[in-house]
Amino acid sequence: MNAIDATTVTGAAGEHLVMSRLLSRGYIAALAPQGVPNFDIVVTSVEGTQLCAFQVKTRWAKGSDGGWHMRQKHEDLQNPRIFYCFVDLGKDASAVPVVHVIPSQIVAEAIRSSHQTWLSNPGAHGHVRKDSNVRRLLPDYTRLMGQDTPYKAGWLDRYRENWDQIATVTRPVPQLEEQG
Repeated sequence: MNAIDATTVTGAAGEHLVMSRLLSRGYIAALAPQGVPNFDIVVTSVEGTQLCAFQVKTRWAKGSDGGWHMRQKHEDLQNPRIFYCFVDLGKDASAVPVVHVIPSQIVAEAIRSSHQTWLSNPGAHGHVRKDSNVRRLLPDYTRLMGQDTPYKAGWLDRYRENWDQIATVTRPVPQLEEQG
């Protein structure tokens, strides 16, 4: 598989995993059309009056920093009805994937403050860093931001499989009898 196909398949795996987690909890969820800029999945109440959306970021646990790729636009995406699902597929296909469900306001603040810290610190050999569109959501920002950061190791733990928080913006369908 070439790099583009691997990225596409990885993204689709994450989106379908999140869909499965939502549907199994009784939420009415559907994939958004390709190309929708701010979300991948739409969730609604049975009445269609309570909506929320999810942007899914998926990775394999193969990178050195354990983070997910983000962009500058994610600093501005702050809506109480938009959540991110950061999917860690693990080291290989036999691993149990983990999903961190994080409100968009929290993600925006984490990547904005970490990027500003990165820009304000000198790079290798003391050179001034140039701004770019690239951002990273990391499970631990202490190397970059120091021990006083609220984003130290473990900060993502409260969001691990935290599907209950979306009940504030939509509610699941009452659980049906198991279908045989």
